[in-house]
Amino acid sequence: MDIELVAEGFEFPEGPIAMADGSIILTEIAGQRLTRVTPDGKKETVAETGGGPNGAAIGPDGKIWVTNNGGSFQFHEVQGLLIPGPTPPSHTGGMIQKVDIKSGKVETVYDACEGRRLIGPNDIVFDKNGGFWFSDHGCSTPEGRKFGGVYYATADGKSITRQRDGLISPNGIGLSPDEKTVYVADTQLGRLWGFDVSGVGQLAEGPPFQPGRVVCNLPGYQLLDSLAVEAGGKVCVATIINGGVTAFDEDGTTEHYPFPDILCTNIVFGGDDMRTAWITASGTGKLYKAKWPRPGLKLNFNA
Repeated sequence: MDIELVAEGFEFPEGPIAMADGSIILTEIAGQRLTRVTPDGKKETVAETGGGPNGAAIGPDGKIWVTNNGGSFQFHEVQGLLIPGPTPPSHTGGMIQKVDIKSGKVETVYDACEGRRLIGPNDIVFDKNGGFWFSDHGCSTPEGRKFGGVYYATADGKSITRQRDGLISPNGIGLSPDEKTVYVADTQLGRLWGFDVSGVGQLAEGPPFQPGRVVCNLPGYQLLDSLAVEAGGKVCVATIINGGVTAFDEDGTTEHYPFPDILCTNIVFGGDDMRTAWITASGTGKLYKAKWPRPGLKLNFNA
């Protein structure tokens, strides 16, 4: 696969959005901001979010919705790579924000569910009804891990529900083309989950003793990050350690596409034929693009 370096010098880039004008807007977790990258590689700040902006998506209102982990990582350099480390003692939780693209105004829409503070919101996807699914990655503590979960919320700011709780480290989240399945990548387990959707914003009960269907567990030590879904249903998950993108089929078969960073964190599809893929290489702070072998799934909203 031929890959092209689009831009570099980012502070742990994530959450890329393929905009209608051909630019990419992405988050910089360590930089605490949203950045626009034009097709010629020029960069401009869209908004300063504070905390740790992670996932991002265009909502039905044309604004950028951000899953902000609240600064749940301490970043440090290891062998020239920027690495997310333990959660700092100052961390109190994360939030869901929305950002006006033109003005850069940032609003917090949700920071709790049923009286319990969100821990580390991570990734987000809007369904055709205009509501959104998001993952909460949890965080580390000196005593152990605070587990994460899967949530559904409405864009009017009036409803948020926890659909799965007690997950180890849920990260990437996406919808199948028919929106009957929510896919969630668990970082630490190297596992792709499939959760059946029973109604708008509702997940069906999982099999006995497990929260959902296991699509696949990667062998060895491979960590999973954020994801995008292809038009044909394959789930493409950015893969850490085995740096690149792993495409999963529902039957559990996989194929891997390497990229030059062991900390590949996200992929998004765009272009006229939806076959241009942009990949965030977070350890080295770079954004790449490549011609994907198959078209990606067009998201429900764009701007």
